[in-house]
Amino acid sequence: MGVAVANGEVITPANPPMSHIRKVLIANRGEIAVRVIRACQEMGIATVAVFSEADAMAMHTTLADEAVLLGPPPPPESYLRADLILQAALDRGCDAIHPGYGFLSENADFTDAVRRAGLTFIGPPGEAMRAMGGKISSREIMQKAGVPVTPGYHPQGEANEELAVAAREVGFPLLVKATAGGGGKGMRIVESASDLPAAITSARREAQNAFGDPTIYLEKLIEHPRHIEFQVLGDQHGHIIHLFERECSIQRRHQKIIEETPSPALGPELRAEMGAAAVAAAQAVGYTNAGTIEFLLAPDGRFYFLEMNTRLQVEHPITEQVTGIDLVKAQIRIAAGEPLPWRQEQIGQRRHAIEARIYAEDPANEFLPSTGKVLLAAEPAGPGVRVDAGVTTGDEISIYYDPMIAKLICLGEDRADAVRKLDWALSHYVILGVTTNIPYLRAIVRHPAFAAGELSTDFIERHLAGWSPDIPPISDEALIAVALADLLDDRPAAATGPRVDSFNPWAVRDAFRIGVS
Repeated sequence: MGVAVANGEVITPANPPMSHIRKVLIANRGEIAVRVIRACQEMGIATVAVFSEADAMAMHTTLADEAVLLGPPPPPESYLRADLILQAALDRGCDAIHPGYGFLSENADFTDAVRRAGLTFIGPPGEAMRAMGGKISSREIMQKAGVPVTPGYHPQGEANEELAVAAREVGFPLLVKATAGGGGKGMRIVESASDLPAAITSARREAQNAFGDPTIYLEKLIEHPRHIEFQVLGDQHGHIIHLFERECSIQRRHQKIIEETPSPALGPELRAEMGAAAVAAAQAVGYTNAGTIEFLLAPDGRFYFLEMNTRLQVEHPITEQVTGIDLVKAQIRIAAGEPLPWRQEQIGQRRHAIEARIYAEDPANEFLPSTGKVLLAAEPAGPGVRVDAGVTTGDEISIYYDPMIAKLICLGEDRADAVRKLDWALSHYVILGVTTNIPYLRAIVRHPAFAAGELSTDFIERHLAGWSPDIPPISDEALIAVALADLLDDRPAAATGPRVDSFNPWAVRDAFRIGVS
């Protein structure tokens, strides 16, 4: 399971070999599939990858011991086909399935089907997913457990008049939110009562289209909050601990792009209070395996439960860096029935870790995805620099999947050191063939407010709304080089021999004529 760090001392648990997980199917793709495959290989566990036709030569497909074709590229015909994935696991003699994140990772019906088939699901039980998957049900569970939640209202019907009355009681500004899904879909900010009817209609329509469920609720808007989440681990013996916080306030359209730990906003007392609330939240649903409790931290220091992610998070590497615990290996051992080998007081934070998500997208063009072949992917390397990638040189960035290429993780002696190291690593990350968000990420980490730790979920809207890339002027030498390259490319193959003047215009078959412009 890795090592934990407490008071500067390394604690190494004794983990006997697992008895029944010898082969794992990874029901995912990209960098998370690669991450799980490598953890399994380090543990001596055989791996089976699944892939779509678009991923026949993808990194995760080639790294696994075996690979199974699911179907065409669209996810509903491949990575979301629970029946095909389960059958592949059975056909290949797997003992367990790891879902990664996204796709089927929080599908309670899939979880139940895996267990009914006699396989181990490396994640929480379906009941916990169902309890925490609905925003209304999870809020009610948290209130009963004594975990703070934002003021809000859960409508009993769909009458707009009922919501209008409740909105006045909650107070403006507020949020209209879909009860299903996430990523900001089905969510609207409402500044005044006159804006409410249109917000309700559009939120319901978007929620129906995105999740097949138009149900909404109202929630008080916390202005300029921080997004703070706590990693939790629970074994099958009733033992739940937290592995401290991650600051995830740097977001674009409700999607995290830079995360770090420890949070510059938390002192020892608030950290302990929020950690205890996270453990209480997990205990309220009998949670097992890895999960994340997400909070909003208001400028006045009060915090509120936001939601629980019943899976591994994209940003889990920074927790690994500061605690010394390999979360994927911990997931596997928990699923195998092993007890957690640590007590809460044995877990500590050491140094500072920060992560940036590298996307194939164009920040200067509405962040549109950039597809095509990666001609070169040269990753930065150095002490405290880690790259979790799912794409390498020669791979294709497809239109069918999330355009994240990799996660760049840097570990520093303190926050300032980690931020400087991340800026350096970004400047040495070379990706050719597709446009990436690397210049945009550098603009964020170089911003004075970011350096000062003045973070909030609206940081980008407040500080980088009008961002455009710095395009350095092209030197005369570069223009001359381009002209020469163009000239050389126009030469016919016959003109490249050693006895031919390669710059002779008479040797170029390009319709050159004397006196013709």
